Amino acid sequence: MSFFKREHRPIELLRYAGLFIWFCAGMPLLMPGLLYEDPLPLSHYLAWWAMYLVFGGVYWRYLRQLPARPALPMRLACLVTLTALAFGASWISVTSIGGVMLLVVAGLLPWLLAPVPAAIWLVGQNVVLAWVLALMPQLPFADAAINAAVFLAVSLFIFIGSVASVRQGQSRDELRKVNHELMATQALLAQNTRIAERVRISRELHDLVGHHLTALTLNLEVVTHLVEGKALEHVQQAHSLAKLLLADVREVVSDMRQSDQVDLADALRTLVEGVPKPRIHLDLPSSTVQVDPQRAQVLLRCVQEIITNSVRHARARNLWIRLSTSSDGLAMSARDDGRGTSRLERGNGLKGMSERLLALGGKLEIESARGAGFTLHAWLPMEG
Repeated sequence: MSFFKREHRPIELLRYAGLFIWFCAGMPLLMPGLLYEDPLPLSHYLAWWAMYLVFGGVYWRYLRQLPARPALPMRLACLVTLTALAFGASWISVTSIGGVMLLVVAGLLPWLLAPVPAAIWLVGQNVVLAWVLALMPQLPFADAAINAAVFLAVSLFIFIGSVASVRQGQSRDELRKVNHELMATQALLAQNTRIAERVRISRELHDLVGHHLTALTLNLEVVTHLVEGKALEHVQQAHSLAKLLLADVREVVSDMRQSDQVDLADALRTLVEGVPKPRIHLDLPSSTVQVDPQRAQVLLRCVQEIITNSVRHARARNLWIRLSTSSDGLAMSARDDGRGTSRLERGNGLKGMSERLLALGGKLEIESARGAGFTLHAWLPMEG
């Protein structure tokens, strides 16, 4: 079972399946006598070998980069190169071997383009394949169309399987992200629950035990004026013990009230561990960052929104998040290497983030430019 649980397993299966198809496409090069009664010129064989090897090299090199997706021009260049090499191999060899090589392209398309453009490319490459085959003198147009239709059917089957793998990977990544968001929220909730319980106990100690001890101290104070002799000595000792016990209770209550803070650093680490992309670089001032629960919740929600924007809008590969503390407040900065924008419009997410910060006396500043990524600065004052 562990064989199928490895990370990026669909990509590995795609890699090896494509290499197997590519290897099969090269079999005629090893046994040309089975295809031709009259051998092709040496220059044709050399060109065929060159196209075949370059096709395999480009395919392997690009697959090693997945699941990361390079820029659109690089992806289009890869597709154009592979498709052109497949057509060239068919034209040079005067066979339909290019259709076999296009099966590899069909499996790669969903990883390079959105579903609709990928489907259009799939149909278009098989239409061009039919035209290339029809130009061959020894192959009638009807046979060329039938061959292209068969390759289209097989390509469509491979294409749909690859689309399913892409969507499965996206669903798995989204589930992992949501799961870690829940874990981070659960960690804060658990700490808040412990804090609430400590506050309740401290309140009970203060209101009940403290009240009765105060009354006992006052009564003992009165008794010291009513008794004499050896009894007075014992009453004074009881009075001192009652005052000492009351001071201890007040100290315990104060300590419990002062420890009503949560560890924001631990919640942030849990959150970013579940984000498959972009790659998040977390910079924290120390192993623990103790803040009150309300501010911790606001900052955690801000980080969630920043990660979402980096994935959906900025399409960033890296995201740097830095948290710093000072005597007057908490400062958080986030910067990505996404595409940025020259016209910044605050959506519901950024508006909600700003409203949360303003409700606690904080502020939000945003900077962005086309091609320069997205930078955000958030600040919250310390609890008054």
